[in-house]
Amino acid sequence: MRTLLPALLCTVPILAQRHELGLTLGGLLSQDRGSAQSESLTLGGGIALQANYGYALLRTRKTALYGEVHFLANPLRDVSSANRGATRDLATLYVTPGIRLKLFPNGRVSPYLAVGGGYALYEQSTELLRGGPNPAPRFLNRGAVDFGGGADVRFWRFIALRAEIRDFYTGSPAYNTRSITGGQHNVVAGGGIVLRFH
Repeated sequence: MRTLLPALLCTVPILAQRHELGLTLGGLLSQDRGSAQSESLTLGGGIALQANYGYALLRTRKTALYGEVHFLANPLRDVSSANRGATRDLATLYVTPGIRLKLFPNGRVSPYLAVGGGYALYEQSTELLRGGPNPAPRFLNRGAVDFGGGADVRFWRFIALRAEIRDFYTGSPAYNTRSITGGQHNVVAGGGIVLRFH
């Protein structure tokens, strides 16, 4: 018992549960959709407002496994196309629970990989590019899978700086263009701060 108690006390700081709250500002990259010239379009980039909550499920000196919930909101992405019957613009919301594997969680620089899956909401504009009413549904619910990586850099005590890239793969929004089907990659690069607390 005398040797067991000191051993347990030494492992408590390593295995202690920890919370992280990340607040980042990023940009969704623009992309081209569709193959037919008359039906293809370009989905413009947009601002990505992101929040991430992580909870350390397992922690050692070299690695930490977090359960996380990632939230991304984008208020507007413009659509441009020769097809004037396409949706004018759309807004985006992603909520994706997942896991994050972080290396050297107590180090100054802590790289990580993350993967998750959840919910995507697309809000299509009420107008077409040519100005008429949009027959596409106003709101569209889709599944989402996200994966990516980044690094946290310890800045001061319980505050770290974060830089990351994630790809949210979802079902396609309603562009009001029949030739565009299948999934859509939504790549976002961002940076911000992380608050760590017990």
